[in-house]
Amino acid sequence: MKRNLKETFARLVLLFAGLIIAHLGVTLFLLTELGADPFNVFVQGLFRTLHGFMGNLTHGYTHITVCIMIILLLLIVDRSYIKIGTLVCMAFGGPIIDFFTLLLQGTIHSESPFVLRLLSLAAGCVILAFGMTIVIKSDAGTGPNDLVAIVISDKLSRPFGPIRVAVDFCFTAIGFLLGGAVGLGTIISAFLVGPVAGLFLPHSEKIVDYFVKKLK
Repeated sequence: MKRNLKETFARLVLLFAGLIIAHLGVTLFLLTELGADPFNVFVQGLFRTLHGFMGNLTHGYTHITVCIMIILLLLIVDRSYIKIGTLVCMAFGGPIIDFFTLLLQGTIHSESPFVLRLLSLAAGCVILAFGMTIVIKSDAGTGPNDLVAIVISDKLSRPFGPIRVAVDFCFTAIGFLLGGAVGLGTIISAFLVGPVAGLFLPHSEKIVDYFVKKLK
């Protein structure tokens, strides 16, 4: 069903709101310095492997390249999953994390008590999961790394949560073998984000449907 301009705009507004929420969670997670998220363990490992051959390569460029490769692969497999929101996620994710880092780095950091860092990590994972489900249910596009789990879940007609855990585990394992750093936070996020997102998805769909009707 073709959407009019107002509905498209409403869904993009919701996607951006979800993106902000999700990246607040990512920032809380990263500030604990208890390990990178599974996708970035993979990017980090790939970067460390390739850096020996390509001296000018940076982590950021590696991240963008992997995202572009995922998008190109999905354009071949099923282009219906690639929407304008995917490009929005790629363009604004980094700056949002930078903003929240400046805002929160005095509160949560590597010198904070371990219990506080662990609570921040758990809160970050839950907030990330909620924001991610708003982005997914906005149906305007989502981040390239989340697309992998979404496509597999849809194609196999299986719940999103367990698929996300399997995808995160694969990213972590391959990244670790390539030289990426795995910490306690990586393991917690790999097994927490997917199931929590699975619980949030039906509720997020209702939230999105409600606000789309209000914003149209």
